Amino acid sequence: TGPGARLHDSSDLLSDEVVAEQLTRNIQFFGVESQKKVTESFVVVVGLGGVGSHAASMLLRSGVGRLLLVDFDQVSLSSLNRHAVATREDVGTPKAYCLKKHFSLIYPECQIEARVQLYDSSAEDEILSGQPDFVLDCIDNIDTKVRYRLKKDHGIEGGIPVVFSMEKPKAKLLPFQGSKEEETPSDYQIVPGFRVRIIPVLGTIPAIFGQVMASYVVTQLAQLDFQTEPIVNLDLDHYRVLHHRLLEHEELIYGSAKQVLVDAEEVMYIVKELWRGRSARDQNMKDTGRKMWRSVNELMLVRWDKSKSAGVSNLILLKFSEADAHESTTLDQIKDEEPEFHAMVSRVLKRAETEFAL
Repeated sequence: TGPGARLHDSSDLLSDEVVAEQLTRNIQFFGVESQKKVTESFVVVVGLGGVGSHAASMLLRSGVGRLLLVDFDQVSLSSLNRHAVATREDVGTPKAYCLKKHFSLIYPECQIEARVQLYDSSAEDEILSGQPDFVLDCIDNIDTKVRYRLKKDHGIEGGIPVVFSMEKPKAKLLPFQGSKEEETPSDYQIVPGFRVRIIPVLGTIPAIFGQVMASYVVTQLAQLDFQTEPIVNLDLDHYRVLHHRLLEHEELIYGSAKQVLVDAEEVMYIVKELWRGRSARDQNMKDTGRKMWRSVNELMLVRWDKSKSAGVSNLILLKFSEADAHESTTLDQIKDEEPEFHAMVSRVLKRAETEFAL
């Protein structure tokens, strides 16, 4: 809103020649109908610093039709090493207003609401109203973020996509230095509960996280089917171990390993690309880090259809106990008793068949 402001119908944005040309590379990538889903979407971004500003910027440049930008903080000189659009002229300006100003020059057709507001329990109903398609949590404050409390307080163990790194930090928090001996860190907090010690930041890193978040959201909005990388990449020796287990299992069950039609590199494709390093019966993303490494030691490849050879399009990854149970059942039983699981496995193996032109 404001002098000279225009309101646009997001459902008809692609009929505008300028907008269509601006988004032409996206349209070529997604197709018109999928890009239309993006331009009709509503996304909320909470936290507009090094991560959130880049995420919001790419959502805008990708054609998201409506954005709600939320942050209580202001642009500072020290934040210019990582912010997506802020300049020295923006220092002292609320981050939400800063983004809206720059965004209106990039893609004026987007409906942008900027709120200078702290996200907390008293504001969440208001901020999350309007049925947004996605909400991006780009907050750097644990008390506000409360992600670790999801399981403890609400029993939520999965289903929320998270962008993270397992790398150990290379830099540590700088020590607190008050101007007076009797001062404490809490004396310098902008609001209660927020950190005051400085975190050294290489400006490219939060940008990468924001870009990954935006990429995930846009592809989901466009309903583009893609496979994410497994959280832990095993080295070739691990794939050789899985290949050796397969050979031993074939010898034990079928009396020979002659029907094994894959080598260690093809095992890598099956484990990494098809099953994402997880049992076919447990395709959620809850096991990470060391826990996932331990789970890999309990996995093996077995034939899906025992009447066919152990090829790329007929191998599933299971835990040892699951593999034993699988060998004692039939595909007809699985189809009757677990139709969703049967359909999922069939779909994944069909992908292998297609990609290997089998």
